[in-house]
Amino acid sequence: MTATDFHPLADSVQPVFDTVQTRSPYEPEFQQAVHEVLHSIGPVLEQHPEYADAGIAERIVEPERQIMFRVPWVDDAGRLQVNRGYRIQFSSVLGPYKGGLRFHPSVNLSIIKFLGFEQIFKNALTGQGIGGAKGGSDFDPHGRSDAEIMRFCQSFMSELWRHLGEHTDVPAGDIGVGGREIGYLFGTYRKVTNRHESGMFTGKGTGWGGAEVRTEATGYGAVFFAEEMLAVKGDTFDGKRVGVSGSGNVAIYAIQKASQLGAKPVTASDSSGYVVDDAGIDLDLLRQIKEVERGRIVEYAKRRPGARFVEGGSVWEVPVDIAVPSATQNELNLADAQALIGNGVRAVSEGANMPCLPDAVEAFQSAGVLFAPGKAANAGGVATSALEMSQNASRQRWAFADSERKLREIMGDIHRASFDAAERYGVPGDYVAGANIAGFERVAAAMLAQGVI
Repeated sequence: MTATDFHPLADSVQPVFDTVQTRSPYEPEFQQAVHEVLHSIGPVLEQHPEYADAGIAERIVEPERQIMFRVPWVDDAGRLQVNRGYRIQFSSVLGPYKGGLRFHPSVNLSIIKFLGFEQIFKNALTGQGIGGAKGGSDFDPHGRSDAEIMRFCQSFMSELWRHLGEHTDVPAGDIGVGGREIGYLFGTYRKVTNRHESGMFTGKGTGWGGAEVRTEATGYGAVFFAEEMLAVKGDTFDGKRVGVSGSGNVAIYAIQKASQLGAKPVTASDSSGYVVDDAGIDLDLLRQIKEVERGRIVEYAKRRPGARFVEGGSVWEVPVDIAVPSATQNELNLADAQALIGNGVRAVSEGANMPCLPDAVEAFQSAGVLFAPGKAANAGGVATSALEMSQNASRQRWAFADSERKLREIMGDIHRASFDAAERYGVPGDYVAGANIAGFERVAAAMLAQGVI
């Protein structure tokens, strides 16, 4: 997006956004995330002049700390490689910084800042007492051996460890950072600190401090939030066709939970294209290809009778009742939204962070489609991370059913907070505004109480 793509904001927040554009002129994703929040909170500042007087908006858009560092490592051929590492610690007013690490060649400062900014409000919505942060590297784990990934993770953590801690900053996984990477990262942290600080990393293996349902939580949470939206309209997942983009952790478990609720997920995708399976996605086959073999989605169509692979194109051309975009940011554009609307989509729940472009969101809302923004719908992952931190602190373990029940309750609470905030500020049914306002109010109240920090 460019500066001309943004709609004018309320007078109370336009100067804040102007400053962001001046200070971060080449960070379009960050500007996009900030603009969305500022657009929502204009009415809040009008009703709460104490927030404006204390410069809450001016402070909240500026990270408390930005860390960038070199990550040198040696590949299997003995060649030196150098990547760039990031950790953006945005807000600690509600608790220790909390947010994932992303390893992907697209990672840059704008991506990490947008993710960290979103994390402030997402984490506030969970009510779990955690702040907002994000980190990662432009390292690409695809095609790398386990030994190469281990050496990269060790180099990455050899710098980042000094900025972390269970009372300071608690990372987790994200795109490109799964159980394997978290194991290597945590092992390095434990070695260099000489502390087994289980609570300083979440998404760990269940055999060494990890929580049940953490792996499934983001995908499950996106479906639970959609279920709450549908319930308001007297509807359910039962019998619905569901379109899911991506084939990573979020997509896989969104597919699983939607199936358990009686729906029929029919799509999955990766960067090469997408598959359509009108009989319903075979989850065991998808997991074998993506989690075990780390293969491409085309393999699914080769092994599944009746499924078809479409190279390139848009997965959103497939007619579905419910869409769960779960791949990456800005993956769903206006044309995609119009295709979904034309095919009768009833609800969209963002499993990824900001996967829908602003004009796509506007199209959904104008058409009366139920729309759940990522900061609310995909908060299940970080909410369960906070539950993992609680278990680590008390040295307890909860059963899968108990953890899933707690996750479902949290997603219900997030839905109610977002729904109620939208009602209070005169935009009923607008979950984007509701989530932004509810999260902002919690953070703003704490910032006001703690002074100019």
